[in-house]
Amino acid sequence: MTESTAKQPARRGRIFPERTLPPEELARRKAEDEVFYRRCRAIFEHVRPDLIKEQEHYGWYIAVEPDSSDYLIDVDKMQAHKKALEKYPNSRHCVFCLNETGTTGTI
Repeated sequence: MTESTAKQPARRGRIFPERTLPPEELARRKAEDEVFYRRCRAIFEHVRPDLIKEQEHYGWYIAVEPDSSDYLIDVDKMQAHKKALEKYPNSRHCVFCLNETGTTGTI
């Protein structure tokens, strides 16, 4: 009986190493995301008290588009997201929950 002596070379690391981003690019993207989040959060904090004041929209979801300072609300998270995509297809938005913290669930 013959045994095969050919072995596959051991691969270690990334599958596509050419797609690895340098640390400077990752830091730049993280900083841009933080600025974007802060802009959205400021709009959310501004409108949140009026929307949850009478418990009418408490627990609903709000999609914030910071460039226009516009927001869209819905009971369903995905519907709020879809409304924002329909109205602003070429811009980013952020979705929050209308409650004290703006988040849902627990960790």
